[in-house]
Amino acid sequence: MIQSPTAPALAPPFAAPFPVRTAQDVQRLQARPLEETLTVQSTYEIFRNSAAAFGDKAALTFLRSADPADDAITWNYRELLAGIHQTANLLHSLGIREGDAVGVLLPGCLEYHLALWGGEAAGIVQPLNPLLTEDKLASLMTTARAKALIAYGSDVECGSWSKALRLMDRVPTLQTLLRVAPWDEPVSARPALPDCALDFNASRAAQPSDRLISERAIRPGDVAAYFHTGGTTGAPKLAVHTHANQVFSAWAAVQLQNAGPGDVVINGYPLFHVAGVLPASLAALSAGVETVIPTTLLLRNRDVLRNYWRLVEKHRATSLQGVPTILAALAEVPLAGADISSLRYCRTGAAPLPAELAARFKRLFGLHVSESLGMTEMAGITSISPPGCEFPVNCVGFPLPYVQVRIVSLDMPAGQPARDLPPGTPGMALFKAANVIPGFLDPEDTARAFTEDGWLISGDVGFLDGEGRLHLQGRAKDLIIRGGHNIDPKTIEDALARHPAVQLCAAVGAPDAYAGELPIAFVTLAEGSTATEAELVAYAAEHVDEGPARPKRVVVLDSMPMTNVGKIYKPDLRRLATAVAVQAVVARTLQEAGLAHDDPVLRVLADAQPDVAVEAGAGAPAPLKERLREALSRLPVKVDLRD
Repeated sequence: MIQSPTAPALAPPFAAPFPVRTAQDVQRLQARPLEETLTVQSTYEIFRNSAAAFGDKAALTFLRSADPADDAITWNYRELLAGIHQTANLLHSLGIREGDAVGVLLPGCLEYHLALWGGEAAGIVQPLNPLLTEDKLASLMTTARAKALIAYGSDVECGSWSKALRLMDRVPTLQTLLRVAPWDEPVSARPALPDCALDFNASRAAQPSDRLISERAIRPGDVAAYFHTGGTTGAPKLAVHTHANQVFSAWAAVQLQNAGPGDVVINGYPLFHVAGVLPASLAALSAGVETVIPTTLLLRNRDVLRNYWRLVEKHRATSLQGVPTILAALAEVPLAGADISSLRYCRTGAAPLPAELAARFKRLFGLHVSESLGMTEMAGITSISPPGCEFPVNCVGFPLPYVQVRIVSLDMPAGQPARDLPPGTPGMALFKAANVIPGFLDPEDTARAFTEDGWLISGDVGFLDGEGRLHLQGRAKDLIIRGGHNIDPKTIEDALARHPAVQLCAAVGAPDAYAGELPIAFVTLAEGSTATEAELVAYAAEHVDEGPARPKRVVVLDSMPMTNVGKIYKPDLRRLATAVAVQAVVARTLQEAGLAHDDPVLRVLADAQPDVAVEAGAGAPAPLKERLREALSRLPVKVDLRD
């Protein structure tokens, strides 16, 4: 390997010196100052170190289909670094410098890793959700002043290529479009490209693969990426990640998960999402782990889910990672004789884990589901439950080494300093850490995210126990979390408010056994106006930009619950949403028992205290009550069945 004069000396890859089991183990990891423990300066340096250490070992394996018998495409660590060099050099030749943003609009594919890490070596990478509307993509890229866009050359999934072509006209700073051909597209079938576009793989192949031609010396404080956050909010909210933020997240994730070159992970997280990029991908690739990419659709591919256990057996996966929605889907897939004995760790996050789902996973597969906490504002990971530790549900493990945590009172008057709470007392979690981002592109977003003395306001309510573990009890924010996808209720509210019959509207999350939460909207109608629920649902489907945010229920109320100062009181709406979800479970259970969906033998008590409950009449048979009790236990909320 040729080393430029400015390239840092090679260092060993990241490795865990011992398994973490206790808070004392975490303290051992942070016994020295961080600058002595972690000397790697950039994500580019991570890949140089991994290529030197692991060379011919498999780094990335792309599954062309969900069939375990199909041949996969694998790149080793040396090939991955060569591709990163070529990509960074191509971008440099196109005028990309360290302050310039490069948008990425790709599905799951090998080239995504070249775009991510080559983009960070040349400038600033901006991963984009292909499911977003063209308006949102244009707004995000314009805010980032993106100069280049690496896009998938197909419209099969999300219309990516057509969107990319139109974005060239809509983003003033955008100069170059790089087309990534689908893996199965013959060269003879590739379309003619407009003057502003180049073939990504053909163009990078002409670049040096052994060094950065820019000879850039990347500093820890240099900006590495812009990640859009805030769910489906209308206005762009771009989190600024430095190289130091991302390097720390990768190192810390390796320490707490004890990851190493003997591991294989099937990474089904989308790579526009911080969880898929940093605690999943970068951490794995910093420690010699083989990362399997399960087709371009990832875990949205139903065939991948149906064959998941056979894929685990084929690739000898050691780690299963996914949001609770994915775990719920996998719980419905029988093993059918598949050997999954290689799995030693199962980790989830991004949304609440239902206790029943955790118990089912243990019963069906012998896997304890470990929870973690991550957020875009902390480069993807905040706390982890390590392998071998069977913590209770809602315990998200130990905060990462060198991370400072405060649990403070929720009821402090504005402008007053936060009051710290003792262990075991729930409050708002605040953080300071090496992976806490410096802020957002919009200074107003930054001001809202931090306290005056620089602590990140997580929006999560929880407590630290006597063993140093973090437990979550909910979110102080109003975000609806659908299978790990953050939905800003304002997106739904703004759309429905445009309906001529709607006077007031509010959206909250209704508990769901599969997704954790589903959006539900409540409206009151203007005097003299009429509208049915079906009409309003159809209107929302047409006017809410993103699919996951479209509510399946819009409930018309006579009056909206309000506070004394005239604000809509969402706790009452959440209780109503819970009652609606419980009523749906009751109706389904009655129908499965051959009864009418509204048979009065079971009655939902929306005003029961402290939780919504179901009352079983004297005529309710014991098997019906047992079936209902099991169905209610799958909801991520407490619901009593009362006789």
